[in-house]
Amino acid sequence: MLSVALAVYNEEKNLGECLESVKNIADEIIVVDGESTDKTAEIARLYGAKVISAKKVAMFHINKQKALDAAKGDWILQLDADERVSEELADQIKKVMRGVSIKMTGNKKKLLFERHQRSIEERDGKIGSDSGEVTAYFIPRLNFFLGGWLRHGGVYPDGVIRFVKKNATAWPCKYIHEQPKVHGKIAWLSADLLHYADPTFSRYLMRANRYTSLTAEQMRKNDIKTTLWATIYYMCIKPVQVFLQLYLRHKGILDGFPGFVWALFSGLHYPLAYMKYWEMIHA
Repeated sequence: MLSVALAVYNEEKNLGECLESVKNIADEIIVVDGESTDKTAEIARLYGAKVISAKKVAMFHINKQKALDAAKGDWILQLDADERVSEELADQIKKVMRGVSIKMTGNKKKLLFERHQRSIEERDGKIGSDSGEVTAYFIPRLNFFLGGWLRHGGVYPDGVIRFVKKNATAWPCKYIHEQPKVHGKIAWLSADLLHYADPTFSRYLMRANRYTSLTAEQMRKNDIKTTLWATIYYMCIKPVQVFLQLYLRHKGILDGFPGFVWALFSGLHYPLAYMKYWEMIHA
């Protein structure tokens, strides 16, 4: 049995297409709704979802955990409303549930995925165990931005742990880019999860505003000192480092204008967050 689990807020423009992409593989759909004021809950029910009302929280992983806890399937596919399950991904999910192992095709892709996982583990620590049965899967996510797919600039594979066995994972609920804790071995699926987070620049700016606020809050928790050096670092050095790394080292230049904008505003994330943090502690 497969449960599809989502935590949502005001996603009437996205939720229908998301649930449409999984209606043929989901035995159960769980939607935790964080006080939406639009037709999100109504759309979820049209697809037979069990809708659970919850408070709107800045740390949305709290509601993601509620969705995980409510799911009854042997396997759980956790999604965001702006994601779509490709036909290839749906096929791989069904194979895993039948006990068929997924073999990575292409050495280049395998190396790319391994490098991405190492970078996550350098930030968050070891994910899962080295032995035992596979209880969770990374899924590569392909991001749509300003009319095109971002395949470079450090954006792909944007691996996310979303396909898991029941009770095999839990969200720490500490910071925005965390991965869930995994009890068991972790592997990769190779088919892409399609992510339509930023089809327009206005939506990107809206999301960026939320993410910079969460980063500012994390700075507060880490007690970052607003010294002259910290100001120079977050306002000048860090954004340039990030831009050059994404645009040149990770070849964001190959994604054209969307790649340039992505690298530029990824760098600007840090001065914006720092200014919010400075205001937070000096207001």
